[in-house]
Amino acid sequence: MMSQLRKHLKFTLAVRMRVLWHSFRLRKIGKSVFIDANVQLLRYPKNISVDDNVVIKEGARICSCNERAEISIGKRTTIGFNTFIYSSDKIEIGNDCLIAPFVYIVDSDHKAAKGQKINVQGNVTAPIQIEDDVWIASNVTILKGVTIGEGAIVAANSVVNKDIAPYEIWGGTPAKKIGNRE
Repeated sequence: MMSQLRKHLKFTLAVRMRVLWHSFRLRKIGKSVFIDANVQLLRYPKNISVDDNVVIKEGARICSCNERAEISIGKRTTIGFNTFIYSSDKIEIGNDCLIAPFVYIVDSDHKAAKGQKINVQGNVTAPIQIEDDVWIASNVTILKGVTIGEGAIVAANSVVNKDIAPYEIWGGTPAKKIGNRE
């Protein structure tokens, strides 16, 4: 069965031209990828892989922040409107994931030692892994070093700073377990 979103996608000439343009820039771009208007694939796009049937909605920003940073997006995954994905290390998003609008995924933060200006201190990084069949609701922030297990759900407006086991439902700031998928 095809999702409501995918039923209504229109692979116009403009969409096909965007995908073609990005196909020269990315490490990999799969078949039947939909890239909406105003999507930006930033800094080191050769470190970004997009698999088959991925949908990237308008206003998304996906940034490989340095020459070693990697981002991969699995098959049939949807990246929502105005979602930001910033990698300084590695971000892996599995197959069949739903990432709602206004999600922020970042695998680094700044050091903050006293006695030094913050803007001259380096970053602390740790990879993020989002396994298959995960739903991340709108306005969620996912921080460095987190693994979100297969089939998990993260409720809207949550901040995830700990690993989430498969098929668990988490919500809040910071996010805590609130249930299990049945």
